[in-house]
Amino acid sequence: MIAMELASAALERTEVWEFGVVILFFHVSEYALAVAFHGLSNVTRSSLIMDLEYVIMIACALVEYTIELAIFPALKNQWLSKVGLVMVLVGEAIRKISILTAGRAFTHTIRTHHEDHHKLITHGIYKFMRHPGYCGYFITAAGTQVLLCNPICIVPIVVGTWQFFSSRIQYEELFLRQFFGSRYEEYADRVPSGLPFVK
Repeated sequence: MIAMELASAALERTEVWEFGVVILFFHVSEYALAVAFHGLSNVTRSSLIMDLEYVIMIACALVEYTIELAIFPALKNQWLSKVGLVMVLVGEAIRKISILTAGRAFTHTIRTHHEDHHKLITHGIYKFMRHPGYCGYFITAAGTQVLLCNPICIVPIVVGTWQFFSSRIQYEELFLRQFFGSRYEEYADRVPSGLPFVK
């Protein structure tokens, strides 16, 4: 009974609905763009970018939000929540611009073999950062927790997302250096990664 009352109180809050819309938009748009650029037959459910760890992260964020709303409602600051929403919107804009700019060169999996249509993208948003998709996702992930005013979940989500993309960038760039040689080296020397503290 108490759990139902807590859940009901949380569902009455605008930021919970904004969080839900953000998560839904992110996943549907990622899948739709993958289908648009690669065709339905070449896209798998992995393009929804939703694994068990991710579902657990979402559940933990909502549990934290609900418990804190009941015990420490002052933590759920509407002004701070709007800052989080802006972060999410900025992060999503960066990520979607990167996908649209890269077109077929953007995939949800790291390419380990060079394909004829695989090009080194250095124009548009890629003039300013090498991995704008990762940058956008990182900002969005942090923004979701600011949106919910979650002081606990923000730490493992930000640290975990940073660690994931930091190691992914190193791995991905091994192949980019193989595919594009000195062109990629020169590009990497002059353009930052887009992720804090990752050269």
